Amino acid sequence: MSNSEQLEQIRNGNGFIAALDQSGGSTPKALRLYGVEEDAYANDEEMFDQIHQMRTRIVKAPAFNGKKVIGAILFEKTMDREMDGVPSGQFIWEDSGVVPFLKIDKGLEAEADGVQLMKHIGGLDALLKRGRDKGMFGTKMRSVISAASETGIAAIAAQQFDVGRQVLGYGLVPIIEPEVTISITDKAKAEAILLAELTKQLDALPEGKDVMLKLTLPEVANLYAPLVSHPRVMRVVALSGGYSREEANNRLSQNAGVIASFSRALTEGLSAQQSDAEFNEMIAGTIDSIYDASVAG
Repeated sequence: MSNSEQLEQIRNGNGFIAALDQSGGSTPKALRLYGVEEDAYANDEEMFDQIHQMRTRIVKAPAFNGKKVIGAILFEKTMDREMDGVPSGQFIWEDSGVVPFLKIDKGLEAEADGVQLMKHIGGLDALLKRGRDKGMFGTKMRSVISAASETGIAAIAAQQFDVGRQVLGYGLVPIIEPEVTISITDKAKAEAILLAELTKQLDALPEGKDVMLKLTLPEVANLYAPLVSHPRVMRVVALSGGYSREEANNRLSQNAGVIASFSRALTEGLSAQQSDAEFNEMIAGTIDSIYDASVAG
C-alpha cells in the first residue's frame, strides 16, 4: 500500500478525482474540444505532446490542488513523461498534493451480449510494477455496458475483479469502472443488475483487499448507497459519461457519499487560446462546481 497520507486523502478527503487519462482513441476529440485541431500535429507522438501540454497546464493551475482535487488518473504516456523536469506522478503529488492513479486498460473488445469487455492487457505485471515504482497509488480500468444483459454484466464484473485482484497483488488500489452508457433505454435495469453483480464480487474479497468503484451516475438517486458503505470499498466515484457538467453535477449532488471523477466535464470550456489568467479562472470555477457537487451529499 502507498503511504498513509495518500491513503487517508483518498479514503476520507473532501474533493474529487480528476480524470486526465484520455488515450490514443479519445485524444483527438479531447484536443479538438481544447481548440487544437488535427493539423496541429503530424503523428501520434506530436499528438501526445499536445495533450501532455494541456494536462500540464491543468495540473499547474493554482486551483488544482489536494484541497479540492484529491486524486488524478493518468494515461501511461503521461506517467512516463515529466512536468517541469519531474516525473509526472511525483510532480502531481509533491507540487499539488494530488494522489496519482494509472489507467491500465488497453481499450475494449467489440460489443457482445450487450457489453464490451476489456481487451487483454498484455504485459500487465510489468506495467503494474513500473507504476508502483513511479509512485502510482492505484489504477483504473474501464469496461462498457450497453444493455441490461444479466450474463454480459456478470462477465464485466468478473473480468474487472480478476484484474483488480492482480492489481491488489502489487500493493496498488484498483478503480473498477464498468461504465453504463447513458443513452440506453434500459439504463435503470442495467444499473440494478450491475449493483447485484458488484456486490457479489465485493463480498468475495478478503478483508484488507479494498477497491474503488467508478460508476455512471444512476437513474435512481442513491442506488449505489450499499456500495458506498461496503467494507471492501474505499471510495465510490462517478464518471460524467457524456452528461454536461451542469447535468453531471446535479446528478452527483443527489448521490450521498459519491464523489466525481470527471474527464470531459472537467475540461469543458478550457481552450489552448485562453490566456493563463483566463484559463486559470475557468479551471478554478470548474473545480469549485465539481467539488461542491461532490461534497453535497
